[in-house]
Amino acid sequence: MADEITIQRGAWERLREYYQEVKIEMKRVTWPTKQETYATTVLVLACTFAFALFFWICDMVFQNAIGKLLIYLSHRFI
Repeated sequence: MADEITIQRGAWERLREYYQEVKIEMKRVTWPTKQETYATTVLVLACTFAFALFFWICDMVFQNAIGKLLIYLSHRFI
């Protein structure tokens, strides 16, 4: 029984210590400004759309190439 109380008290003390350390570390964090957040958000959205367009074009090219290859092969072996 005494061991259980020690374990529980130790766990609560560790949790309290962890919470205090988190508070200290959060005070050291340099948060981005509103302008920096806006700029990085716009950049992420622009890159997302650029990659989407690139992969859509690649998909269309491969789809047409494979389609033409299948038509060619199906006429050749019939």
